[in-house]
Order: sequence, then C-alpha cells, then structure tokens
Amino acid sequence: MALPKLSVGALGGTISMQAQPTGAGVQPSLSGQGMVDLLPELTSLADVQVQTLNLLPSASLSFQALLEVLDWARECVTAGSVGVVISQGTDTLEEAAFFLDLLWDLDEPLVLTGAMRAASHCGADGPANLLAAAQVALAERSCGRGVLVVMNDQVHAASRVRKVAALAMDAFASSPYGPVGLMIENQVHYGAAPPARQCVPRPTRTNHSVLLLEAALDADTLLLDKVVDAGYQGLVIAGFGAGHVSQRWAASLRAIAQDLPVIVATRTGQGPTAKASYGFVGGEIDLQANGAVMGGFLCPRKCRILLWVLIGSARERALQDYLGRLGG
Repeated sequence: MALPKLSVGALGGTISMQAQPTGAGVQPSLSGQGMVDLLPELTSLADVQVQTLNLLPSASLSFQALLEVLDWARECVTAGSVGVVISQGTDTLEEAAFFLDLLWDLDEPLVLTGAMRAASHCGADGPANLLAAAQVALAERSCGRGVLVVMNDQVHAASRVRKVAALAMDAFASSPYGPVGLMIENQVHYGAAPPARQCVPRPTRTNHSVLLLEAALDADTLLLDKVVDAGYQGLVIAGFGAGHVSQRWAASLRAIAQDLPVIVATRTGQGPTAKASYGFVGGEIDLQANGAVMGGFLCPRKCRILLWVLIGSARERALQDYLGRLGG
C-alpha cells in the first residue's frame, strides 16, 4: 500500500540553526532534508517530499516570502500531498501562521512548527516538533482546520496562538481558550470539530504598508500625525487596557480615520478590546464614534496582518466583518 505524500518546506529559524566554527552564536544552516534525515521514523509514515525554501531567521521573513510559501504549498497539494509542513523561526511564527491562514482555502492541513533550541544544542526540540507537525498534517481529523501551529505537543489555531516567552520551551500559548489539540502517543486529539472558515483571496497588490504603533504613557503624536503624509494605507494601535488611548492620540486618530482604516487593539496580551464600556475621550466608545474599529481578541500584530491582506485584496470595506469573526 502506497504511503501518503507529505510535503515539508524549510524556511530557516532556530530549528535549522547550528553552532558556527567562529563561535559567534548559532545561524541557520541545516537544510530541510538535513532536518528530515534526523527523523528516520517519518519515512515509515509518509512519502516525504522536502524543499529548502529559505534559510533565514524569521525576523527577516517578508509578506512576499510568505506569499511564495503559500503558492508552493498549494502546488504541493495539487501534486498529491495530503498535508504540508513548514518549519521556520519562532520569532514570527504566530504572524506567519495567521498570514497564511487568512489565505489558505484548502481542506488539506498546513502546519507550521519551529524550535526553541538550536539543532546543535543539547536537548534540541526541533526533531520532536517536526515529527509531531508531520503527524498532525497526516491526520484526517486535521482537515478543514486551516493553518495550525504545533509546538511542544500542543496544536494551536493560527488566529489565537502567541509566543509568550522569549526562551522557554513552552513558549507558545493560545488565549483565551487554550490549544485546539494535543499530541498524545503520536496521535492528535482535538477538543472540537473544525470551525467555519472565511478566507481572503490572494492579494493582487503588495506594495502597500500598514503601520503598527503602541500607546505609551505620555507619548507624543509626532509620528502619529505623519502617518497619512508618510504614505501608509492603514494604521493599527496597540492601545491601553481594553483598547484605549490618550486624549491627544484620540484627536489625532479622529483625523487619520477620515483617510485610512484604523484598528485599535489591546496591548495587554490577554482578553479582548471592549465595545461599550468606557465613554471618556480616548475610550472605545469615543474611538468607534470617530471611525476606529476595535480589534476584539485579535492581537495588534495580527490586526496589522489582517488589514494588510484585506487592502491587498481590495476588501478593506469588509474589515469589520472579518474582525467580528476572527476577533470575536
């Protein structure tokens, strides 16, 4: 009986990093095939097709690079793969997963993973994460769930997962409901059926920019007041608390919202923005009355990605609908 076909694409990141002869830290150097070769058991599960798509630290990935990953993954499915695994750095793993999830309209699983310890370090977690990601991608019950993130034997939805620790092994979590699945004895277990999904068409425009700014105590408006003239096509604010800004920032946002879509999210990392609780100038009621849209549970970084994708697909008018679904 023929084994199912699985595609593995490598982008670099800590999972591919090894110590350098100069002793100047680790750098991406292990190819996708090199990572798969560390997992002989994988070849008994699937006919594995491997491609090294890049060798970069994930902070240097771009939207254009991720669009190329998307196209490659779609080609793999067209060629017969039942699932696709992407390995990359964890610094931007949550953002890359969400970006791809917005655009992945196939039932076949697209699974992202990485590592917290370099391949050349004692106790490297990359091989275990890669194997678990492959097992998730091969599981029929993973179909229809969009893009998933597998780290530390947990399966996370792309819209909720966040990196919550800089160096810890259990660096990823999903707020507020936790992971959607668990790996137990080489099997993936899900707590609920796949959710309804609404994807965005692939952007036809990619030369636009969306700015993300974080509110801070006594912050001036020097940068804020230049957003429109600087050529940005959208703005995301990581606001105080449940999505608030100062009175000075509220005045600036009122003017900006006349020209650009403005999203206000929460910088806290837990919980949603409010909708109808605070009535002061700079509170969410005031901000919405003056043109801003609240991010809900969606973190500021993912709000920026959503807005960039919608603008690129000429669907920015549907921003409120997408935020209601993804940030609700």
